[in-house]
Amino acid sequence: MKLLKLLSFFLVVGMLAVSCKGDGADSSSATDTSAVPAATTTTSTTTPPAKAEPEVPAGPLTTLSFGETTYDFGEVMEGEKVVYEYTFKNTGTEPLIISNAKGSCGCTVPQWPKEPIPPGESSAIKVQFDSKGKGKVGGNVQSKRVTITANTDPVNTYLTIKGTVNKEEGAEPAAAPGTITVPGQ
Repeated sequence: MKLLKLLSFFLVVGMLAVSCKGDGADSSSATDTSAVPAATTTTSTTTPPAKAEPEVPAGPLTTLSFGETTYDFGEVMEGEKVVYEYTFKNTGTEPLIISNAKGSCGCTVPQWPKEPIPPGESSAIKVQFDSKGKGKVGGNVQSKRVTITANTDPVNTYLTIKGTVNKEEGAEPAAAPGTITVPGQ
């Protein structure tokens, strides 16, 4: 008998819950949140979740100017590595601090100065693009981006390295990552 009463109670509560949602009322205004902690009821629909991005250096902002932000390496054969140095100048009045430089994929690796660049001084960011596994017969257009994070406004500056990667007809497909290929075997 107790089981029947308990089952009836849950059935009535369930029907009430369903009928409240089906009455045409806006569910956000009809929901009772008094029993819910305040921290869980306030959510922002305009702010995306925080990403694990490098920390921007604190302190005064400066400006920088690149000689060029896009480098076209032309055509290379699959497996070649392309290296290019993007030169820049701190055109502001405060030391330039580059906190991070990140390629859009693992085949694009930047190297940047870790020490502050004084106002009026120049330096370079070296970018290496590895074309292994990126080519195809007739050419495969590649465009990779490097994001520079520094004490500038805007915080990020973008560099592009692009070109075409060719592959010889009949060439063996590139080895899978983690595979060791021994010549002559």
